[in-house]
Amino acid sequence: MATRERLHRSELAVPASNPRMLEKAATAGADLVFLDLEDAVAPADKEQARKNAIKALNRFDWSRCSVSVRINGLDTHWCYRDIVEVVEQAGDKLDTLLVPKVGRPSDLEFVALLLSQIEAAKGLKTINLHALIETAMGMANVEAIAQAVPERLEALVFGVADYAASTQARTTRMGGANPDYGTLADPDGQGRRAFYWENQWHFAMSRMIVACRAHGLRPIDGPFGNIQDPEGYLAEARAFAALGGEGKWAIHPSQIELANQVFTPSEAEVTKARRILEAMEQAAREGRGAVTLDGAMIDAASIKQAEVLIKKVEQIEARR
Repeated sequence: MATRERLHRSELAVPASNPRMLEKAATAGADLVFLDLEDAVAPADKEQARKNAIKALNRFDWSRCSVSVRINGLDTHWCYRDIVEVVEQAGDKLDTLLVPKVGRPSDLEFVALLLSQIEAAKGLKTINLHALIETAMGMANVEAIAQAVPERLEALVFGVADYAASTQARTTRMGGANPDYGTLADPDGQGRRAFYWENQWHFAMSRMIVACRAHGLRPIDGPFGNIQDPEGYLAEARAFAALGGEGKWAIHPSQIELANQVFTPSEAEVTKARRILEAMEQAAREGRGAVTLDGAMIDAASIKQAEVLIKKVEQIEARR
């Protein structure tokens, strides 16, 4: 079974074509950093970016975060060389590979097979996979993808920009609200009708999250393009967290703390979770089957949620 105990509140995207950004990435404060060989790199720079990523993986200290590489898509000729060269030359530094535009389970099976051969040849530990769900095909097959290569697959990521293009959604934004997507209220006393914006991506996010939780994976939200709009970023991150999401990309270092803020349990949540577990322990000591707190019954689901939350808090505290 793939390792799924890592923190992924914030995932920093770093173009591997930019050596200066690579140098700063490991200490930026993100839970995970992925060195990007795909969308952030122009075709003419692909091979140099790959060399830069290998150099950065081997040169810098990544002990304070998880580290990944986003390879190029399986429909490109750069893909296999990304996997072979990065893993052969720096695989001992990698936690995961991020696979873009996953459309069906066989996409991940191809990457996993190639990884297995390289790991065996080089004596490497298992490198896990994150899969980007960013096409209509990927979303249509998301439940099957979530069950692919269970020994490696760790997380699914919602890639809003390519998903919008794939579904021909009428938007040019990378995440965020669409002023055309909303609900018109009934007329008030003066005949005026309020218009309420809604989340255009609610269905896609929810569907991916359900697939993740059904199969023990981490659901991660992708980019929010407007780095000058922290309030917009927070709103989208909170909506994803409310649905059950576990983290979000940061395409700029200024978004790291925003993601960490949203996906870190609040003091009130931690206090309540600790009280639930204390009440459970007290009931067990007294031989009581029923557990109550503040006059209300506590069910098994609440206890499990409390245990998961406290485990995450312990992981966060261990990072400090």
